[in-house]
Amino acid sequence: MFAADSKDLSTCLHDASRVGAGPSWKQIIDPVEPFLDAVTQRLCGQIDSFDPEIRPYAEYALKGQGKHLRPALVALTGQALGQTGDAHITVSVIIEMVHLATLVHDDIMDEAEIRRGKLTVAANWGNDIAVLFGDCLFAQALVLAASFPTPDVCRAVAQATNTVCTGEILQTRYRGDFNLTNERYFKMLEMKTAELFALSCSLSAYITSKNQDHRNALRKFGMAFGTAYQIYDDCLDVFGSESVAGKSLGTDLAKGKVTLPVLLTRERASVADKQRLETLVRNRTPSGPKELGELLEKYEALNGSLEVFRRYLDDARAAIQGLPLKTVDLVSLTDYLARQASSLGTVSHSAS
Repeated sequence: MFAADSKDLSTCLHDASRVGAGPSWKQIIDPVEPFLDAVTQRLCGQIDSFDPEIRPYAEYALKGQGKHLRPALVALTGQALGQTGDAHITVSVIIEMVHLATLVHDDIMDEAEIRRGKLTVAANWGNDIAVLFGDCLFAQALVLAASFPTPDVCRAVAQATNTVCTGEILQTRYRGDFNLTNERYFKMLEMKTAELFALSCSLSAYITSKNQDHRNALRKFGMAFGTAYQIYDDCLDVFGSESVAGKSLGTDLAKGKVTLPVLLTRERASVADKQRLETLVRNRTPSGPKELGELLEKYEALNGSLEVFRRYLDDARAAIQGLPLKTVDLVSLTDYLARQASSLGTVSHSAS
């Protein structure tokens, strides 16, 4: 999920006064490590819920996962409100399975071969198996959601899943569309990524607290934090390193996805460079990634994207500021993501 920490992060911070040397991922997660271990065990336990003939796919997808960021949000939100329990673990498993389903489908559409340091489901077994198995993951998540005594949980999960899939459809529809507006871009980010972050916080709050103001504030936190995370991921795809990220990079540009670095370059470019940028986005050629990377660097697309990224992190912090809750770990999470983003380079991996 997150790229590994830089060996010398202090040399590449863009905003040392805000980011500073804060807690590491391990320090943030240590208090909820038993919770995350329980989520991992429960996820592995879901393997037996699948037909015996497709269990190898389930085992491959459900074991050896990343940092479980969304379950961590469930846990940290629950702790901020006072407690976590078995229901929070179940909610985490549900959300993680929905997330995994979207990754399986994303990797098909992006033709990605590596995910979390190993072959994707599609690369291992082909697109036909992968798309159907992704559907199975969605379905099993809803089966778990329906196990709650109230229909509210299942309804929230189903609505969020619909929103995420709609966001993915819109992103696919607007691939290669150089006229994509900033407003539509951010709407797609909120739908396809931030929605599950918001769901993690809001469902955890729903289970823990009856205070609607607290629930609303924590959902806003999740939405802003999730949007910031997707901006980071869009920048990682262009400016990151595969050896650090542990997944295939360059897939956004290769598939004609217009992301924030491209949008900012479009706004800043000369007429000639804007025409060149449009040609590179719409007509992908072997030399295209290198030329596109040079244009993004020329117009400081990374710095501009990170400015927007930091504004969303500020919105996330503001959403929970002043709540009579223990939100320090959630704030630390925003600072950690800020440090991760600050470690991104200034030259596209595709241009190297």
